[in-house]
Amino acid sequence: MPQSPHYRIFFTNDFIRGPHVQRRWMTSSKRVQDRSKNKRVQDLEIATEKHKVIYKILHLFEILKGEPDNIIPLRNLDQHRRQINLPKPHKISDFLRKAPKLFELYKDPRGVVWCGMTETAEELLKEENEVIEKHSGKAAEYVTRMLMMSVDKRIALDKIAHFRRDFGLPLDFRKHWVHNYPENFKVVQPFKPRDKIEYLELVSWNPDWAITELEKKVLGLKGGQNESDHVPGLLSLAFPLKFPSSYKKMYRYNGKIEHFQKREYLSPYADARGLLAGSLEFDKRAVAVMHELLSFTLEKRLVTDYLTHFRREFTMPQKLMRLLLKHLGIFYVSERGKRFSVFLNEAYDGSELIEKHPLIIWREKVLRLVGFRGKNKNKKIESFDDYSDVEDKDLVGIESEDDDVQLELGQDETTMRSLGNNSDMDGSEMEIEEVCRAYNE
Repeated sequence: MPQSPHYRIFFTNDFIRGPHVQRRWMTSSKRVQDRSKNKRVQDLEIATEKHKVIYKILHLFEILKGEPDNIIPLRNLDQHRRQINLPKPHKISDFLRKAPKLFELYKDPRGVVWCGMTETAEELLKEENEVIEKHSGKAAEYVTRMLMMSVDKRIALDKIAHFRRDFGLPLDFRKHWVHNYPENFKVVQPFKPRDKIEYLELVSWNPDWAITELEKKVLGLKGGQNESDHVPGLLSLAFPLKFPSSYKKMYRYNGKIEHFQKREYLSPYADARGLLAGSLEFDKRAVAVMHELLSFTLEKRLVTDYLTHFRREFTMPQKLMRLLLKHLGIFYVSERGKRFSVFLNEAYDGSELIEKHPLIIWREKVLRLVGFRGKNKNKKIESFDDYSDVEDKDLVGIESEDDDVQLELGQDETTMRSLGNNSDMDGSEMEIEEVCRAYNE
């Protein structure tokens, strides 16, 4: 029996017309999982697990760096569970003991247990700072290009903070780093005193940087070399495609993918305010924007929650997740836990990045010290296997600004099965009809 459509009611106030009711129609909360549960890629799920473990360790490093002498009472770490993404019943002490080369626990004369970093960890942090500083200029370029793609040429600093680790920005980037590149951007408060939010605003347009990573790759263009007169406009470039092993060609969904690849679209750096939301041109440009943003990141991967917070700045559709799932040859969406991640398929060979930023090499070095090897069907993880499956439910992170996205992602009802229970997924075949319907929506 078909279910009735869902909607939520919001009460808003208007100083002129008075209070009124707004209805927002919703999709089913299980829609994303139902549409893509048979499209999982084992290798990229392993990459997701690696990400979960390393980010827990990075959070611990940052907490300790903020403490006098880089030590903290173990009981005080409990208040940081949300930042560490380690909910109860998992014990923080058990997690720390699984990384004896990085963290050490000891009792003081009063019997209080303290946590500190080993000499190895302190040396690693010095090495990380050196890498971040060395590649700071490239990170500044990517942040500038984000501003160039945005509608108002400014983005709230709080939102940029979501991408801090993904772009390789230092921990104190708000206080110091943002002021090191006055020729690129500046911190402003355009709506003060009504709104004291700080924004990062573009200072000058750089035509050399208004060239997408795809253009550079396909056309052999290089920013800074005789491109000073480059004006972003219509593009007709095909996106690199890499489909899951379970994908059945079906002649590319009756030619729909081929038609999409041939369709012209507006460059992410061109003004898109004239595009009609929901049009084919609008959607393809949105794909280009997401492709460009993912190309900027160290891991060629982002949490989808973060992308949804940039819909207005980058003129992207409300139902962004549907678009990501629809173009599974370009993107891969990992559904592990309550917060999904999206990968740029072309950047990976199996579970490994094809081109690794020095910070990624550093993070892999840290993972080797804790014995993490990643899950697969035939080999048991030596350690941290329990913690790689810890989900992000009720943990730190931004909430979606729009309730319709929260429900579409199923963040209130459904937790996906762990990867260990899906060892036969490589043999599953994809539901062609589901993807075909997505192309027709």
